[in-house]
Order: sequence, then structure tokens, then C-alpha cells
Amino acid sequence: MPTVGVKRDLLFKALGKSYSDDEFQKLCFEFGLELDEITTERQMITKEQGEVDAAKDASEEIIYRIDIPANRYDLLCLEGLVLGLQVFLGNMQFPQFKKLPPVKGSPQRLIITEATKQIRPFAVAAVLRDVTFTKDSYNSFIDLQDKLHQNICRKRALVAIGTHDLDTLQGPFVFDAKAPKDICFVPLNQEKLMNAEELMNFYSTHAQLKAYLPIIRDSPVYPVIYDANGVVLSLPPIINGDHSKIKIETRNIFIECTATDLTKAKIVLDTLVCMFSTHCSKQFTVELCDVVNSNGEIVQYPEMAFRKESISVKAANAYIGINECPESMAKMLNRLLPTTHSKENLDELEVLIPPTRHDMLHGCDIYEDVAIAYGYNRIPKTLPGTAQIARQYPINKLTEQLREQIAQAGFTEGLTFTLCSRDDIAGKLNKKIVDIPAVHIANPKTLEFQVVRTTLIPGLLKTLSANRKMPLPLKLFEVSDVVLADSNAEVGARNERRVCAVNCNKTAGFEVVHGLLDRVMQLLEVPWDSKEGYYLKAVDDPAYFPGRCAAIVYKNVDIGRIGVLHPTVLQAFELSTPCSVVEFSMEYFV
Repeated sequence: MPTVGVKRDLLFKALGKSYSDDEFQKLCFEFGLELDEITTERQMITKEQGEVDAAKDASEEIIYRIDIPANRYDLLCLEGLVLGLQVFLGNMQFPQFKKLPPVKGSPQRLIITEATKQIRPFAVAAVLRDVTFTKDSYNSFIDLQDKLHQNICRKRALVAIGTHDLDTLQGPFVFDAKAPKDICFVPLNQEKLMNAEELMNFYSTHAQLKAYLPIIRDSPVYPVIYDANGVVLSLPPIINGDHSKIKIETRNIFIECTATDLTKAKIVLDTLVCMFSTHCSKQFTVELCDVVNSNGEIVQYPEMAFRKESISVKAANAYIGINECPESMAKMLNRLLPTTHSKENLDELEVLIPPTRHDMLHGCDIYEDVAIAYGYNRIPKTLPGTAQIARQYPINKLTEQLREQIAQAGFTEGLTFTLCSRDDIAGKLNKKIVDIPAVHIANPKTLEFQVVRTTLIPGLLKTLSANRKMPLPLKLFEVSDVVLADSNAEVGARNERRVCAVNCNKTAGFEVVHGLLDRVMQLLEVPWDSKEGYYLKAVDDPAYFPGRCAAIVYKNVDIGRIGVLHPTVLQAFELSTPCSVVEFSMEYFV
């Protein structure tokens, strides 16, 4: 959930009213938000002669940090927050955002070439005219772009936003893809002219930008936007050019969003222009741009589309647990969304979804806004209409019973990480990762958490390694899930509950884990029988000592392994004492 930091005094000035901290926290809750933290920030007082560095000339700015739902992109800046709260408080009606053609001449044009299909095929654009920035609104404009990049843009992988001073450029603009050596410009806040290859090396150690370099670094061509004079606006998704950088004095802003996902690009553009059209001389208006796709089709952006949705008052009352008449519900919902009565059906309300509310996908989203407008604390508490008696899943009940019995057999229970490294389940067990049906993590944060475990053995061996100074014998067990990739499963993987026990002593002690297996089977009332019960069958497994490994077979199905671990496995986990292991699936006994 993203967090927005806003200056309290600036927020109250925009709202036209001051609140105590408790009053504002209550307002946030009523609006469906949460005031997460109240902090202070040291702010220098600026005089006519310039900034004064003396401590006496510094003031404390109170900052409200507000948790915003991840799908409410319109609330990620002060402008959007103020707009939403003003409508909610009834101080204003929801604005009618308008897209207008330019006063003079034809719309600005962005031409997309065929070459962009190789790397970043989509682009949208818009112009904000006659903008008046203050220091705070300028910072908010930059901060909103950053929050959108981190949120819906997925760290610029799906969408990259570029904002430029239109008065320093000459249209039409071209979105192209060229070889890195053919792209030369001065990056933002730099003075040296670089080509794209030099730029990649230059920013490879940059604290923020280095994270975005892999998005295009290995591509034979890089995306680039330039104007009619050949001036480079940006190298998306890395950095803009210094020539067209935005300043507080900027009056006309050209906004371009390049993307691998066109829908996300439209949402980002709509959000950005709607929020900051409030600073235009004609509030809530945006100038259209023509985007010429690679196939020659001309599309005008931004879309800024209003659409109508209908909801049933009866259904809304039933879902939320209230009893409101259509007139009352329409009045409440108008605090969040423009709502009118249906002329054809008295039970129906027509809701106008504005371009700022891309989180509104279907009726249940509107029902949620009805609940917010009504007030969560006002919804009466009632018992469910049907009575249900809860009970454990059989597999969980059996797990609890076995844990108790194995502990009584002298083993100590461990609870290890579900995620592990590829080496833990493969290389350290003398196996190849390609032969293991593991579920891999797409973007692991550390090398220790690359895959979901497919066996419980590595976790217990790591626990033994961390406690190897303890007196012997060390007897550990765990009853938990592993995850196996399975193309026949609905989600491509399935959980499997397993029992695993390790005996670590001066001698391997195979008889100890064999005895535990027999005890568990006795509790499960599974006989020693080659047809209807269980038995052991000699197998070769690279994780186990040759000739000291057996498969546990239940009703002719291989359900696990028992044996003495191979010395190289012990060495890989930094153990010097012999270990015997038993591991088998519980799924067949439920």
C-alpha cells in the first residue's frame, strides 16, 4: 500500500479548514483512508535575499503520512487528495474534466515508428497549457510521477513517463528505436553529451537509475523520442534530456508515456493530466494530442472517458447490510461519484465513472463506495443468515496429531523457511535443478530465497548446522508443506504435506529413523504389507549414501525416502557428523 506524505498546513489551506490530528484521522477513516503517521520536517525560511542557514531561521513542517489503497492512483498526490476530500465533504461538485483542441493551429503530434515494436511499442501524449507552478505544486508533480512509476508502472517496466517544457521544443515528435551508438544527447541535470552506450555505463552506479537499466540494456535498439529539430526529449524508461527539463517557471508541459502495456499507459496519462489540470488557467482542461501509430492510424489522447454504470439499490442494501431508499443512497454516493436516478427503473441508480477512477471495474466497486459514504461504523452488526460449524481439514488434524506423537518419540520440532536457494534443493543434494519440479521466484530479493522448497531436508540440515555445537544426538523433525510444479494443477503447482525427520549422531543411526517410520505407520494403522500396506524398496538416490537408501512404498506408490545421507551432502551443509533421514508424503493417508 503506497504512502503519501503531505504538508499539514498546505493540506488544510487547500481544504479551507483546519483540523486537529484526531479530527483529520477520523475524516481519513470515513473517506476510506488511514492516517499512518504524523512526522516533522525541518524547513528553511526563505527571505528576499535568499535562503538563510541559521538554525533560528528554520521551522518545523508537520507532515501527514497517509496510506492510500494501491488502486487509487488519483489519491497519490496532494491535488487528488484535496479534490477527493472536497467532494466528499460536499464543498464542491465533482469536476467535469474536458479535453480541448489547441486554441491555434493543429494538435501536437507524436509519430510512432515501426522500429519501436522491437522494444516498447506503445505511446500516448497530452499537453497541459498555461500551468502555474509553486514550489510545492512542482514538487507534488514530480512526486506523483515517481509514485506512479513505482506502483502501476511496475518500476517503469510497463510504463515510463516523460514530462517536458513544450516551449523549448518543436513538434511533431517522433518515437523511434535506434542503435545505442546513434542516440546522443545531454541527460537530465548533466552537461556532457553522451551516446546511449556511454549513458548506460555512466548510470550503472547511480543510486536510483541503475535499477531501470536492465529493462532495455540488452536490446539491440533503444527507444528514443525527439522533436522536429532532432532534439532528444527522452530515452525511456531511463532518463529525460536536459534540454526540455521542467522548471517551476514552465508554463506549457508536453507529457508522453511510452509503454509495453497500452491500457496502463492510458490510465497513467489520465491520472497525471486530471490531477494537474487544476493548476491550468482553465481548470480541469487538457489539450489533445494526435498519436500516429506505426500502422498509420491516428488516435487522440488523453482519452479522459466518462462512462455510466448502473447499480441496484436493493442489491447494494443486501450486500452492505443497510436499508436505504434510492434517494438517500444517491445523495450519499454523490459524495464520491456523480450519481442520478434511473428514469426507467426506480430501484436503479446511474453512476458516472470519471477518468480519475480507473479502480471502478464493476458493480461491487460501486457498492464499496456506497459503504464508505454510508460510514463503516454505522453499518449495523448482525449475525450471518446461516449457521455453520467450523472444523479442521482432515490433513491439518492429522498433522497436529502426528506432531505430538513424533515429539513424544524424542524428536524436536523445527519450523524452517518455505523459500530456499536453488543450490539447497539441487546442488547440495547432488542433483540438477532442471530435474526438479521447483517453483521459481521471478524476482528474488536474495540468493537465499530463489525457489519454493521441494523437500524439507535442507531446512532441517541448516538447523542442524546452526546448532552443531549442541550435545549429540540431535534429532529434529518437521511436518509441513512443500510445493511442486504440476502442469495438471489449476495454478501450475500444488502443495504436498510431508513428514521429515533427521537423526544426527556419531553413528548414522538408521534404525532410529526406521523405528520412527514404523511408529508413524502403526499410529496410522498401516500394516507392513507389500500389497495393502507399506514396505521398503532399495533405490539409488544421489543425496544418500550408496546402498543405504530405500524408497517408502505404500500400496505400490513411492511416497518417500529413508536412508543415510551422502558425505558430500553433509559437507555442503557444513556438517561433520553422520545423519540418517526419513521423508514421506502424508497426502495418501487422509
